[in-house]
Amino acid sequence: MTDRPPRRFAMGGGILLALGAIVGAMAGGYQGQPSLGLLIGLAAGTALAIAAWLRDRAR
Repeated sequence: MTDRPPRRFAMGGGILLALGAIVGAMAGGYQGQPSLGLLIGLAAGTALAIAAWLRDRAR
């Protein structure tokens, strides 16, 4: 029997990307600019997903 390191599960950043796009489109739609809201939400979700990836990678 060999000693294996404990399994580490990676964080999923895709949900942050998807939620950013959805929430951004909804907030933009409320302001009358759904396309702009989608792009801003997508950018924010991408930034959060990258931050989650970097945090997970540092562990």
